[in-house]
Amino acid sequence: MAGEARSLLDSLEARGRAEVQAAEHPFLDPNEPHMIKLPAGSQPGHIGLTPFQRFAWRLMGSAVKDKEINEDLEENLLKAHMRLRPEEYLAVSYTATFLTALTTIIAALGLGFFLLVIMGGALFPLIIIPALLAVVPTVMVRGVFLGMGFTKGIPAGRAKRRARKIDRKLTGVMSFISAMASANVPVDVIFRELARQQIYGEIREEAEWITRDTELLGTDILTALRRGARRTPSAKFQEFLQGVVTTATSGGQMKPYFLMKAEQFEKEDKLEMKKRMESLGLLAESFVTVVVAFPLFLVVIMAIMALISKGSSGFVVTLLYVIVGLMIPISQFGFIFVIWNQEQEAK
Repeated sequence: MAGEARSLLDSLEARGRAEVQAAEHPFLDPNEPHMIKLPAGSQPGHIGLTPFQRFAWRLMGSAVKDKEINEDLEENLLKAHMRLRPEEYLAVSYTATFLTALTTIIAALGLGFFLLVIMGGALFPLIIIPALLAVVPTVMVRGVFLGMGFTKGIPAGRAKRRARKIDRKLTGVMSFISAMASANVPVDVIFRELARQQIYGEIREEAEWITRDTELLGTDILTALRRGARRTPSAKFQEFLQGVVTTATSGGQMKPYFLMKAEQFEKEDKLEMKKRMESLGLLAESFVTVVVAFPLFLVVIMAIMALISKGSSGFVVTLLYVIVGLMIPISQFGFIFVIWNQEQEAK
């Protein structure tokens, strides 16, 4: 209750400041660029590189400065909120790839030396050295490609995770926005207050960027919303922001639009929950069939075969050990991992 009261007082204070500013400057259009007075002592934040990123830039910076930047990489870095330029990220990617290949070569040579010392033999060096000469370049090239693919895929993966987190918070955010719009609060003030709410996670960061564009960079709220729609990784949130811009430019009312979107996202959440429950039910039936019933019948049949057949009873018993000690635990852990992964995506 105290947090809600404080949030309400902050919103009323922000609204009061907007009304005072409008009274002092009656001809000031809030949708036009204007001067914003920051609090005394405010300084721009500095985003520094980590020690490994600085090392990578010193090592590979000259190699990537003249390289053509991939637009998809730049877009994914922006959507993932990874505070790196594309050149800096490419330098980190190249350095990680180089270290991966170097580690692979050292591990291969160390393994060969270990086998040479431990096993010994006159013919062994003649076998292991050509094998290392053939394997090391292959492993090196494979490590390079795996390193590049992994490091370049990190921004896209983070952007997708942010999109899922944004979609899960949209219903609560729409309730907050609808309540603010019912009090006739301006759109820029709504997003400013949304940027202060810690419980909304990734959407709060999107609102912070929109508020930064309006209050720090001096852009109008519609332009800031268009930029926010382009850089958000969530298709639903992008559609919502574009709808706000379209409704405002076409002369529509914001309150009915917000209420309509809140109802839409609530229905979509219910459908998503229903789909998730059906998937869990299907997994439960598959678990009973694959992990419980099938191994039980298989063990019973093989036990009977071991009793009937005298010559191959040892092989059947060994196969029983493999099923009981290996197949059943692996299948159980596989189902546990699938269910855990779905739970993580639902959070």
